[in-house]
Amino acid sequence: MGVKSGISFDEWPKQGSFLGKRVRVCFNYDTSRSIGGRIVRDDAQGESIIRLDDDRYVLSTECQYTLD
Repeated sequence: MGVKSGISFDEWPKQGSFLGKRVRVCFNYDTSRSIGGRIVRDDAQGESIIRLDDDRYVLSTECQYTLD
């Protein structure tokens, strides 16, 4: 748990243009195995979270993705 500046009950980081978009995700640059997902958080400062089609969640820094 923690506290982060700019995030509170009433305050949230500005969201980028990828919010809600469908993406194709792979791991370790292995494009032979990929899974679909949707961007559920796209902070303008660079933090993004993707909900994969199998209901797992991954940070954009943990994978590679492209718009689907």
